[in-house]
Amino acid sequence: MDMPSLTAREREEYRALRATIRERGTARVWIFVVGLALWAALVVAVAALASLPVATLLPLLFLTGVFEAVFALHTGVERVGRYVQVFYEENRDGESSTRTWEQVAMNFGRVSPGRGVDALFVHIFVLATVVNLVPAVLAGAVVEEWAVLGVVHALFIGRLVVARRLAAKQRALDLDAFRKLKESSVVNG
Repeated sequence: MDMPSLTAREREEYRALRATIRERGTARVWIFVVGLALWAALVVAVAALASLPVATLLPLLFLTGVFEAVFALHTGVERVGRYVQVFYEENRDGESSTRTWEQVAMNFGRVSPGRGVDALFVHIFVLATVVNLVPAVLAGAVVEEWAVLGVVHALFIGRLVVARRLAAKQRALDLDAFRKLKESSVVNG
């Protein structure tokens, strides 16, 4: 990318930020894939070895940790992207410059609804949450156990829904926050 108006420090920062986006985006996918594989192995182990239905909470806890790692990486990547958009792609007046990668990436979803990917893998996590109950079925859970397991599993699905809603709003909120920071830095500095 040709960035003639940037200082050497700014060019280096831009490259580091783009590398951060690339690396964290890749890490997010690998954490999901490896985490899901390890979770599946844990579910099989619990189904084979545990006689208590409450043991399904252990793989659910692991699945929750995998999701939170994916969500944290996604949130960080999006935030870095909005920083790049505001501080490298927009001119002082907020108008787009000739560098518009993040702007185009952000707007792609608006002009092509339904063509994007589920960056948080929410559908897969919901399916995994349901499958996570299989050891409880095999262990012959009673009504009281199903009540507890159902509530805890439903709470995790609720977390997935809330996280997805937060992620949907994040770009606009971060964009606004970075624009305010940029404006205050222009005024103050």
